[in-house]
Amino acid sequence: MKKQKITIQKRIGEENIFEDYKEITQSKQVQRAIEIVKGANLENTKVEMARFADYQFQFPFKNSSEAKIASYLLWVSPNGENLEIVTDSGRYVKLTKKDSANLYEILFGDSLNK
Repeated sequence: MKKQKITIQKRIGEENIFEDYKEITQSKQVQRAIEIVKGANLENTKVEMARFADYQFQFPFKNSSEAKIASYLLWVSPNGENLEIVTDSGRYVKLTKKDSANLYEILFGDSLNK
């Protein structure tokens, strides 16, 4: 099986432009992040965010026999307590505080409420 990784891009400036930020390659961290995102209650709802995403991240996943890249836009809520995710297919979720803190620590190696 191909080694999984998460690639993260960070928004630069006020435009919807992203630059490479970091990669997560440790298997346990990648699996945990995938579990958090896949376990989230993603809703098929149209959302309009007040600003461009803070980050975007991707990871490969296997769907039956084909490998795909799952792409997500990520916002840190204004109060800094939750992460909000919109998928490339337009599904939305606001993660719980616990899942937000865990995913943020995996992706950025830091605590969410700093």
